[in-house]
Amino acid sequence: MRPLSRTWTLTKVRLLLAMRNRAFFFFSFVMPMIFLFGAASFLRHGPRQFIPYALGAVLTTTVMGSFWGLSVQLVSFREQGILRRFRIAPVGAGPMLASGIISNYFMSIPVIVFEILVVRFAFGVRTWGNLWAVFVLITIGSATFSALGLIIASVTNTMQETQMINNLVWMSFLFLSGATIPIVAFPGWLQHLALFIPAQYLATGLESSTTNFVTLSELLEDVLALALGLLVAFEISRRLFRWEPEAKAPRRAKLWVIVAIIPFLVFGAWENAHGHALARVKANFDRLSNAIPRQLSEYR
Repeated sequence: MRPLSRTWTLTKVRLLLAMRNRAFFFFSFVMPMIFLFGAASFLRHGPRQFIPYALGAVLTTTVMGSFWGLSVQLVSFREQGILRRFRIAPVGAGPMLASGIISNYFMSIPVIVFEILVVRFAFGVRTWGNLWAVFVLITIGSATFSALGLIIASVTNTMQETQMINNLVWMSFLFLSGATIPIVAFPGWLQHLALFIPAQYLATGLESSTTNFVTLSELLEDVLALALGLLVAFEISRRLFRWEPEAKAPRRAKLWVIVAIIPFLVFGAWENAHGHALARVKANFDRLSNAIPRQLSEYR
């Protein structure tokens, strides 16, 4: 059986198993719906010009949910001995991990389509934004955050440890990316720090795409940062992959988490020194703020 055929076969199996995993279902389906209807309630009486921006933030949290869901799923499979059964088949760590990323992507697509349709018809938004940019960012973003979740699963030994690290990383993704609080609301030093956060490239990219403010250079930079992060994270998780629940990751293995974010540290350093990301984000938000009531303008 060829690697691609093995990966596709494993993907179909992983899709069935994911549907039975409560944690995976919650972070892939329930939590995005909570964010969507929370944003809908908040913006119910607000200006429609701001709704596409909120859609970009909701799509970001949906895509980032793959980070938590996949890491918990993999650790659960290892603890329950499910990975041990997969090892009997002639498959390696690469196809096993790739199948998780692909199945996670297929699982998230119906949720994303539903969110876009709700915003389109429930709020009467007339523009879809730049759908090609949205599609590209969602595709590469889902794979990247799935791979980052695989690293967490590879360097932890128990579900409790996995959830603790997930909470810490997830909070930084959620609150420092611009997905929940606009980056322009941060103090200056925190805005520059946010440029090192992987989720920032997804959040600002999707918010620019749904509002149709995205430029080709911005899209290329966001995609390149996420793609490099994907390649590094996937290779590290492949090398650290463990089939057996008895096999424990050494403490120094957690240092690989730092290695995995090196691409984002490099991009963040370049942006802080020479880039225009913060100025671009502020300019886009200012264009939207002209149509936002005074109380929303106070975010600035």
